[in-house]
Amino acid sequence: MKITCIREEADESQIKRCKERVTELSGSFDELSQGLELAGNNVRLKILFLLYEEQRLCVCDMSDVLGITVSAVSQHLRKLKDRDLIKPRKEGKTIFYSLTPQYEQLLRPFFKLLEGNKIFELA
Repeated sequence: MKITCIREEADESQIKRCKERVTELSGSFDELSQGLELAGNNVRLKILFLLYEEQRLCVCDMSDVLGITVSAVSQHLRKLKDRDLIKPRKEGKTIFYSLTPQYEQLLRPFFKLLEGNKIFELA
């Protein structure tokens, strides 16, 4: 089945404006899509949510909460850290993780929907 556009006339100024805006934000789109791709994994999304709610947690805390090995949590944390979604902070011998400010701000609306299962009200 071939889909064709049935508009009578193109709004050239709108098309030009949109192209310029998409080009201008190209790097931001890349950063956001990579971050959301990582957050698309169920375990990593839970880790991000826990860090959002608790502000900081260590690997052992996350392992206990999620019921997975410290090694598995560490692998997820490495991926999140490599893309600057989270940041580590060493206190004594323990490393605590927290969301980076930009991803805390980005993820806040999503996590607000999760609170009280409000996400299901959107369907």
